Amino acid sequence: MSDKTLFPLATSAPSPADANLSPGNPAETATPGWREVWRVYAEAATLRMLLLGFSAGLPLLLVFGTLSFWLLEAGIDRTTIGSLSWVGLAYGFKWVWAPLVDRLPIPLLTRWLGRRRSWLLLSQAVIMAALVLMALTDPKLALMPVVWCALAVAFGSATQDIALDAYRIESADTQRQAALAASYQTGYRMAMIWSGAGALWIAASAEVIGNGTYQHGAWQMAYLAMAASMLLGMVTVLCSPEPQRRELPPAKNAADWLRSALIEPFADFLRRYGKQALLILGLIAMYRISDVVMGIMANPFYVDMGYTKDEVATVTKVYGVIMTLAGAFVGGALAMRFGVMKVLMLGAVLSAASNLLFAWLGTRGHDVTSLMLVISADNLSSGIASAAFIAYLSSLTNINYSATQYALFSSMMLLLPKALAGYSGRFVDAYGYSHFFTATALLGLPVLLLIVLASRSKNAAAP
Repeated sequence: MSDKTLFPLATSAPSPADANLSPGNPAETATPGWREVWRVYAEAATLRMLLLGFSAGLPLLLVFGTLSFWLLEAGIDRTTIGSLSWVGLAYGFKWVWAPLVDRLPIPLLTRWLGRRRSWLLLSQAVIMAALVLMALTDPKLALMPVVWCALAVAFGSATQDIALDAYRIESADTQRQAALAASYQTGYRMAMIWSGAGALWIAASAEVIGNGTYQHGAWQMAYLAMAASMLLGMVTVLCSPEPQRRELPPAKNAADWLRSALIEPFADFLRRYGKQALLILGLIAMYRISDVVMGIMANPFYVDMGYTKDEVATVTKVYGVIMTLAGAFVGGALAMRFGVMKVLMLGAVLSAASNLLFAWLGTRGHDVTSLMLVISADNLSSGIASAAFIAYLSSLTNINYSATQYALFSSMMLLLPKALAGYSGRFVDAYGYSHFFTATALLGLPVLLLIVLASRSKNAAAP
């Protein structure tokens, strides 16, 4: 399951020439023909985004789902595993340093590569180094070094997201943004297969039969392979052109620079939406809460139910990914036909309801067929919800502050859910999996009210 995704439906941000347009009402442009639409996917910028999407999607599960599987095998208790999900708060606070990524040059590196590529390469190097150090540490013997490495991976990954969102928006005109988003999503999902199912397969294959249930060497091999996989994104950055630089008004002094970098992106959002800004931020903060809070306990649940790494990897890779991508395209088609807000409501209902299926799965014992059905349904609903949600977020962004505002929205999306997810292991220990999955479904009820209120607001509703 993914907490941060881009789907083909995502409404493209206005081009610099259209910067004064309201984000909810993009300029009317001629509708391209089908041949022209499909030709975009063969362009260099679109193919480049496929590889960069892979680099962006790789770290996420390595500090969440895959790591929780490793830690449980190493004998770490579920309460601790749940608490460790707080490293994901780095994604929730990335808006804090997004203005620096947007404006601050890196000595020597920026002069060589440019503003966007220098930050991309630096963040990828941090991720790779932290994954290597994590692989070399056994959490059974020393947990804190693994925690610090996981935090470094999350920080590097969040920084890469900031730079990559800006790179994507600045790499092509308005009409091509949807194609870039679709290509990015494909690469992102391929990376999640590799860092989720792939890492489990590598760990399972590297185990020595008869040497016990936990073998650090197997997980070391898996995480070293994941670290090496970051080279794909690094090579892509080195071989890619820097987007045309958007000239910014020169700052008169330090106070003026801080105002334009730190204050103005948020002031612009408040000016455009006024009192409805709080409603919008509330919806963003709550929309994925059912999925995110439940997701941290999914892998420990599979282990406790007796599923092997190979079984989880196979079901996740084949059925989970197929249904997620199917859900994304279904959600996109429905949103184009019926409007974003209606599909936003449908996605919220399905996401909450799919959590109840996990409560049912807990009554089935070791049943691979039921596992397949539940994961398929869960990923289908997640794809539909994400397609509509990212379209809604994209419609709120002003091109003049693309990196900072998009970082704010995606951070808000994860901040509250990740904070609650830290208590997930403690809740499971106290009440069991069935009550936990039911409780996460109930967390989705307030979201329905927020969507209704946003739909009635002219300024807050996306087209």
